[in-house]
Amino acid sequence: MPAEQNQNVSIADLERAINYWRQQIPSSRDTMTLCPQAGSLAEVYAHMILFQMSQIPLSEFSDKAKKALQDAESALSPPQQHKVA
Repeated sequence: MPAEQNQNVSIADLERAINYWRQQIPSSRDTMTLCPQAGSLAEVYAHMILFQMSQIPLSEFSDKAKKALQDAESALSPPQQHKVA
């Protein structure tokens, strides 16, 4: 998953982040709305679908979408193990 501004985000990585937020903050049955984090990522996702893109530069994300993606990536990344010498 991308961590730097000039990298591309795949549609699979974006879907993974959206699903993470949907699990963390589910929509209610009454409103069927996405949480703000998933909503900001869904806007990018819709753009990708509309223009048949499999990747998109991180630079095209809004600040809110970048933060949502980075927070999801951090939460989904396996913990780093420190090697003891």
